[in-house]
Amino acid sequence: MEKKDAIKIFDNKKVRTVWDEKQEKWQISIIDVIEVLTNSDRPRKYWNDLKAKLKKEGSELSEKIGQLKMQSADGKMRITDVADTEQLFRLIQSIPSPKAEPFKLWLAQIAKERIDEMQDPELSIDRALEQYLQLGYSESWINQRIKSIEIRKELTDEWKKRGLKEGVQFATLTDIITKAWAEKSTKEYKILKGLKKENLRDNMTNTELILNMLAEASTKDISQAVKPKNFKESKKVAQQGGNVAGIARKELEAKTGKKVVTPLNAKQALIEKKNKEIDKE
Repeated sequence: MEKKDAIKIFDNKKVRTVWDEKQEKWQISIIDVIEVLTNSDRPRKYWNDLKAKLKKEGSELSEKIGQLKMQSADGKMRITDVADTEQLFRLIQSIPSPKAEPFKLWLAQIAKERIDEMQDPELSIDRALEQYLQLGYSESWINQRIKSIEIRKELTDEWKKRGLKEGVQFATLTDIITKAWAEKSTKEYKILKGLKKENLRDNMTNTELILNMLAEASTKDISQAVKPKNFKESKKVAQQGGNVAGIARKELEAKTGKKVVTPLNAKQALIEKKNKEIDKE
C-alpha cells in the first residue's frame, strides 16, 4: 500500500491520518478520534472497552479494523488501529459525544479536500498554512515550519534511496542528528520543553527550527556525496550533518550570550504573545 502520512486538525487537536493511494481512502487513527470526541485521558482503554462491547453485541466492525504504523508521541513509529471514513461514521454512532455531528462534517470535508489536492497539489500547502494559523502560530514561524517539512522529506527520501527502513532506523538517525546539534536526544529535548504527545518541531522557536533544518539538510547533502552503503555508515553521516548545525549553534550562542535550545515551547510562546497584546490594550 502506497501511503502518505498527514496530520489533520479538529477542534485544535491533532488527528493522525494516512492516505492510501491504492484504495484512495483516508486511514485515520481511532485512538486520536476517541480522544477528540470524549476528551478521555485514557483513549486507548476507552477503545479497548468499546471493542469488547461491540464484539459482545455481535458487531463485525471491530474485526474489520486495520492497523498501520504511525508516529507516536515519542517520535517512534508504532502500530495503531485505523479506520476509513465509512467505518468511522459507523463507529461514532457508538460514542456518545456532542462533537459527533461536527466531526462527521469534518470527515466529509477532509475527504473532499483530498480530491481537490489531487487535482491541485498547491492546495495541500495552503491548508497546512491554514491549520497552523488556526492553532495561533505566527506567519514567520509557519513559513519556517513548512520549509522544515520539505527538508525533512528530502532527507527521508535520501534514506529510503540508501535502503534504510522507516521506524527504528529513521528514529535512530534522527536522534543522532538532534543530539549532535542540540546536545540533547529527542526525548531529552521534549522533556526540556515539557512535551508529551506534542510534536517537537511544532514547539521549536524560529532559531531552533532553522538549525534543525541545517542539520537535516547537511545530513542529506553529505549522504548524497559519500553514498553510505549501510545503516552503520548512515549513522556516521547523521553525526556529521548534525555537527554542522552544532557548530553554528555554538557560534551563535557565543555571539549573543543566549542559549538556543530552551524550555520555551510553542504553547508558552503563544500565551506570552497574548499576554503582551492584552498589556498593550
